Amino acid sequence: MNVMDKFSLKGKLVLVTGASSGLGTHFAQVLAANGANVAVAARRVDKLQSVVDAIAQAGGEARAFTLDVSDAQSVRDCFDAIGAWAVPDVIVNNAGVTVTRALLDQTEDDFDQVIDTNLKGNWLVATEGARRMVAAKKGGCIVNVASILGERVGGGVAPYAISKAGVIQSTKAMALELARYGIRVNALLPGYVITDLNRDFLTSELGEKLRMRIPSRRFSELSDLDGPLMLLASDAGAAMSGSTVAVDGAHLVSGL
Repeated sequence: MNVMDKFSLKGKLVLVTGASSGLGTHFAQVLAANGANVAVAARRVDKLQSVVDAIAQAGGEARAFTLDVSDAQSVRDCFDAIGAWAVPDVIVNNAGVTVTRALLDQTEDDFDQVIDTNLKGNWLVATEGARRMVAAKKGGCIVNVASILGERVGGGVAPYAISKAGVIQSTKAMALELARYGIRVNALLPGYVITDLNRDFLTSELGEKLRMRIPSRRFSELSDLDGPLMLLASDAGAAMSGSTVAVDGAHLVSGL
């Protein structure tokens, strides 16, 4: 077999959470371009229409679903709705939020908002998705989108860093218990990736100082995540589970 054939997702159904913007939108389009049928999900389904349209115009298939990852009933309802199409083969657990504020200015509401979405929501989607896979007697894989801040830390984002550290450990716990069902669970750890939301900051004077602390002296582009995502989501990574894959230009191994 040509090794590139292993990266194909033809005939697979992939659920992407937090798909209405940023990484989620990009991931959905990449997965569709590589053969997947894509269920895109977010709290506001109207914001997903442009994603569905873009995938359709490129020759792919996508459908939009309402999902609040922090609400267990919403998660169940979303999987019920997707189930009328098929049980997902792959879940890209991407939904996330942050509150940027000094530690001593963070509130309980700030903490709950971030943890409920990034950690609890990740867990709710992964476990419900795994139940559906097991009930359908099919294997699958789950890609949890964490962050290099789950292994290192930065100022002003304590709840976010805490949540992503939890996602990394959750990934390992899930991988251990779901392996017997043929379900793989891995984590993707992006570093600083240029998006429309952070472009102004990353190209500012402060952003330039941050860039100089990265050994590769570059921020990642969205396209830098494509290969690692496809590795984890496809049969190319069939023997990988419980792994964490950092895409950060060596930022995590920078000198202290």
